[in-house]
Amino acid sequence: MLTNAKPVCFVLAADLAKARSFYTDTLSLTETGEDPFAVSYDLAGTTLRLTKVEGHQPNPHTVLGWQVADIEAEIDALIAKGVAFAVYEGFGQDARGIWTHPGSGAKIAWFHDPEGNNLSLTQFGG
Repeated sequence: MLTNAKPVCFVLAADLAKARSFYTDTLSLTETGEDPFAVSYDLAGTTLRLTKVEGHQPNPHTVLGWQVADIEAEIDALIAKGVAFAVYEGFGQDARGIWTHPGSGAKIAWFHDPEGNNLSLTQFGG
């Protein structure tokens, strides 16, 4: 039924202007539209709707992530734009916040948008 339907992702924000600045300027995402409720972005063919929700409280788990080819280079680029990466106590991350899966070798790093939404970068493989 939904096999051929394109997904749409939603990230919520109480302060849409502040969140928009982060997604547009800091993450360099391409805006594709806006309406009174949301700003839309193209994420490699998938639509992201950054949606205004009064009183939004962030989910403590990852709401959106990107698969990247070189996680260290992406981290460097985001740090240069002021992004701080999360280091979780007892999680076994390196000093830059990268956790490496002990089996697959996948590398993951987490960061937050201005609304506190948990975002991630993942580099699959060893």
